[in-house]
Amino acid sequence: MTTELEKVSQDQMLSQFKERYQKCIAENQQLAAKIKENEVTALKLQGAIEALEYYNPPQETAAPEIPADDVTDGSPELTE
Repeated sequence: MTTELEKVSQDQMLSQFKERYQKCIAENQQLAAKIKENEVTALKLQGAIEALEYYNPPQETAAPEIPADDVTDGSPELTE
């Protein structure tokens, strides 16, 4: 199995690396801006959720009542 190597001049390689580097920097800046935008939106949503929950607390359902004769303290019964 033979592998052919592509030969590129150092000047061309340097140019390609610089171009890729600039693209990476630009993409990172775009992603950082998107993250900041998402953080702002998330904080606004969190505030709205907290306000809605404060003014309209979720209705808690009452626990089903257990008849008095069915209540145990959870300890095993002793048998004699």
